[in-house]
Amino acid sequence: MNRLLAVSVCAIVAVACSNNDKPTNPGRFASPNPGSVNTYWIQAPEGLVLIDTLRTPDDARKAVAEIKKTGTPVAAILLTHSHPDHVGGAGAFDEAFPDAPIYASKATDTTMRQDKRGFYPLARSANPAFPAKLTYADRTFDDGAPLQVGGLRFETATFAHGESETATVYYRPDTGDLYSGDLATAKVTPALIEGTSCGWLQALDQLNKRFPSAGTLYPGHGSSGPARTLIADQRGYLQRFRGLVRPAVAPDSPEGGTVSPGEQKSIIDELERAYPGYPPVADLPTIAQENIKAVARELSTENPACADSSQEDLLAPVRAYVTAVNEGNLDALARAFAEEAELVDVGRRFEGRAAIRAWAEAEVIGGKLTVTRVTENRPGYQRLLVRFAPGGQGGFAANYAFTVNGSTITKAELTYAN
Repeated sequence: MNRLLAVSVCAIVAVACSNNDKPTNPGRFASPNPGSVNTYWIQAPEGLVLIDTLRTPDDARKAVAEIKKTGTPVAAILLTHSHPDHVGGAGAFDEAFPDAPIYASKATDTTMRQDKRGFYPLARSANPAFPAKLTYADRTFDDGAPLQVGGLRFETATFAHGESETATVYYRPDTGDLYSGDLATAKVTPALIEGTSCGWLQALDQLNKRFPSAGTLYPGHGSSGPARTLIADQRGYLQRFRGLVRPAVAPDSPEGGTVSPGEQKSIIDELERAYPGYPPVADLPTIAQENIKAVARELSTENPACADSSQEDLLAPVRAYVTAVNEGNLDALARAFAEEAELVDVGRRFEGRAAIRAWAEAEVIGGKLTVTRVTENRPGYQRLLVRFAPGGQGGFAANYAFTVNGSTITKAELTYAN
């Protein structure tokens, strides 16, 4: 009996020690809506590591009160990017935790100090609580350099001309936690006012490739979740937004390159249907209208490298089909279609995934498919103008129309372009 009790006690102690060694989830304070922003605190061997400092000193002081309840000193404060809603409270954090250095990448620090877009005066005019004087980082690091703070190691990556002029993400390889700032958010209406949605989409692709083992993503706005899911959701939002705005600035649209009031209302209505209840990331009542204006300007003057041929505006299963064609991947092409899907190729009808696979093997694989533009885009449906080159040479223009349900294509109609 004594031996049994001794073994049981040892087992309990071992479990307790194991649990104590397990990293805890970060603490989080979210300021109120509209424009709710997150700050996080991470338990580290030498104290807490904080990420981002909220919009105003008032919000920061509320977060400080929660952080002090932990009874743990703060070892460091990290900034993800220069936008006012993430740096406005830095002074209050610095006052509360004067021994904690504030870190920023060199790119973020430069952007803050120069403020070429005039975001800080704009923030002060819109919100009297925004500080009259900013608190800057007192320690900077090279873009993309690893960072050792508080006894923890973070990998970093810096992305330019995406959601913000420059943005830094922090990744904990020991836990798989990824702190994305505003590069990927969760169920919120983002700010697209910098007019760099194409660069943002490219940055999201780079983020996936840079941290393939990321597990949980902690965004600057909204709740945490699986990294792949939140990145894909952010990409989907941007794709849909661009797809809605693009027809409004087409040369044959009612007002050419200008979005008419009717078109603007239609875009906003469609976004509200697709993303009901998504709060704005900024306390800006006209954020939807400003987003449309910025993306319209971007699309009207966009570099060809960011045109639809880069596939950023395609629905996920349609993009999977285009990619599979160009990679010669027959299995991936077949998986892009639902089991009972239908494909009509210039009047010839193929029913079911197996029949579509056989058609593709005989007539598609080995060819080159280039998307020229998305000519129609609505929920569950896309019509594309493409150029298909059998054997990868020459080719002809065609219209491809796809009906999509969830993650697969249910119907495809292929016709020659006039």
